Amino acid sequence: MPIASSNPRRLTLVILGNAFMRIGSGASGVLVGLYLADLANRGFRVNAALVGTLGAVAFGAELVGSIPMGLASDALAPRGLMTVGAFLGAAATQLFGMSSRTGIFFLSRTVEGLGAAAETPSLLSHLTDVTEGNHSLRARVMSYFELSLLAGLALGGLTGAQLWHFLSTRAFSAVAVIYVLSACLLVLGAVGSQGYGSAKAISGFYTALKEPSLQRLAPVWLCVNTIVGLWLGPTLPFLLTHRGGRQFLDGIYSNQPERVGWLLLGYSLIFGIGVAAWSIVLPRMTEERALRIALVAMVGVCLGLFLLNHSGAETPDVRWAIGTLTALAIMVESGFTPAALSLLARAIGAQAGRGAAMGIYSVLLSIGAIVGSLLAAALGQWFAVDGLIYSTFAMALVALFFVRWLRLTNSKERLHVETTV
Repeated sequence: MPIASSNPRRLTLVILGNAFMRIGSGASGVLVGLYLADLANRGFRVNAALVGTLGAVAFGAELVGSIPMGLASDALAPRGLMTVGAFLGAAATQLFGMSSRTGIFFLSRTVEGLGAAAETPSLLSHLTDVTEGNHSLRARVMSYFELSLLAGLALGGLTGAQLWHFLSTRAFSAVAVIYVLSACLLVLGAVGSQGYGSAKAISGFYTALKEPSLQRLAPVWLCVNTIVGLWLGPTLPFLLTHRGGRQFLDGIYSNQPERVGWLLLGYSLIFGIGVAAWSIVLPRMTEERALRIALVAMVGVCLGLFLLNHSGAETPDVRWAIGTLTALAIMVESGFTPAALSLLARAIGAQAGRGAAMGIYSVLLSIGAIVGSLLAAALGQWFAVDGLIYSTFAMALVALFFVRWLRLTNSKERLHVETTV
């Protein structure tokens, strides 16, 4: 029997534990951007290229650790790995605020990336297990998982910005406590998680590599996770809070850096409303159709952000109109991640290899996020906020092409089955 059906409270604790983990991660990312912007404003040699590179380092460490951690979550119970990931995040966050040396920055972000590698595949494999055989529950759980990520972005960004405002560098210690709280919730919630042994884990890994749905989804994941690296790394807070710039959004919060948290909160609330709506709509349509709708909306978001970034000479009413239409598009684009996770979980199921498959998902996330962070470092340096928008638009168009390919491949498979029958 699926664990979730007999222990819904434990499933809730797992989702909450992940939310606190993401709150810590979101707060840490904002603190990194604000701390480095503060150093730059005080004359240290810090720029957007360094900030974006540090984001890539964290994702690179996650990339290296994802497959081994995914295999470990197959061989062992995922519960232990989730907890280790949270404690690594706490240690990394504490470390970053202890020095202004570049070497410490790189070490801290590496440890934080390893913590994410330990937590994400094991958590997703656990959720795959506990929702086996229940499509509606799985669609809802993956939507709740996405909402927990949003809680991290919203409350994490707000928490990090406000802690920085009141505590300065001591804010890093406060965020480390959030990671510890996450570890406690995950320990309590993941009781009963199960492994399959090392032999089955290895064989399941090769089975996951051959899974057609995973292969078809991979290019789309790469594109979308490149967008994640562009916007959710420390580069955006840096661009919003450093002094100078001719674009409307570039340096808009240079005198009030704590407002970055409120901006992220507002974005996450809009995104969260969309995900909540998708949790109702998604069980009633195919995942492939939801992916296409979300990506078309993403193109609309790019257009809205570009117009907003060049609205400095416009009236507040015009900016509000652009912002409102962009917010509606954001709600629609929010359906991508729960649809993709539901599609992946459906393809893999509860078996040896589900952790490896989620590890592969984390690898794709990390590769895309590394590319996104490096693009943010380069294009953010050259074109400021416009550079992030240009890259997002390009990635959304490429992802739309591959989603079309995914649909055509599925149609051929259905035709082959019908002809055989």
